[in-house]
Amino acid sequence: MNKPLFSFEFFPPQTPEGMEKLAATRKQLAALNPEFFSVTFGAGGSTQERTLETVRQIKAEALQVAPHLSCVGSTRDNVRSLLQTYQQLGVKRIVALRGDMPSGMGSIGEFQYANELVSFIRAQTGEHFHIEVAAYPEFHPQAKSARDDLANFKRKVAAGANSAITQYFYNADSYFYFVDECRKLGVTAPIVPGIMPIVKYSQLARFSDMCGAEIPRWMRKTLEGYGDDNESVQAFGLDVVTQLCEKLLAGGAPGLHFYTLNQAGPSRELCKRLGL
Repeated sequence: MNKPLFSFEFFPPQTPEGMEKLAATRKQLAALNPEFFSVTFGAGGSTQERTLETVRQIKAEALQVAPHLSCVGSTRDNVRSLLQTYQQLGVKRIVALRGDMPSGMGSIGEFQYANELVSFIRAQTGEHFHIEVAAYPEFHPQAKSARDDLANFKRKVAAGANSAITQYFYNADSYFYFVDECRKLGVTAPIVPGIMPIVKYSQLARFSDMCGAEIPRWMRKTLEGYGDDNESVQAFGLDVVTQLCEKLLAGGAPGLHFYTLNQAGPSRELCKRLGL
């Protein structure tokens, strides 16, 4: 069996202090030899400059980086220009997403769906980039049905995506079911589980309500029971997420992608427990 590959996601900091903190986080996580670091792209392209700056810094440290590109608020011209910049920087991997519509934004932009963005990247750059797309084991909150969501995922892969990273989840069965359904449709691309360490319950509950990721009732009740006792929340979270990762890897997941929230500690501890 191939050794599982793992990667870490950052968001571009808003301040010089945040950039410094992220550099320290990156140094700690780079010591684990991840496959790559991904860098998010704000709603409506709102962090485009900061994303680019973060990507430049990661490349300057001779690390592999995968910038996110989003349909929302993007034009063909600005995506073309970014792709050229990333090629010049030696970036080899892109995460292509539809992205979330920020409130008050009238139109999504020149790309409606992620499969159109993937097709455009392929048309502009051939096979230069390894393209990652998003997958939703618990189905996209805006999908009409599970069948629609699977068809949409298949379109993204058919457009030229090489592999996928999932939205985070805490129920391993939802991941295995999703992968099985994809295979039945003839989609063979690797689907890497996205892993969200549990650091603060209020924050996790807010994220999960926004993105449709389910926190199982037994977990929710246990976490609520800890109240403001963050130490207990984190200890419980580490145990639960370690078991989830072990189950995923034992079941054949090709790797793990950690949503770090720009913190090294929780993801490092998980990797240590998993022997990665």
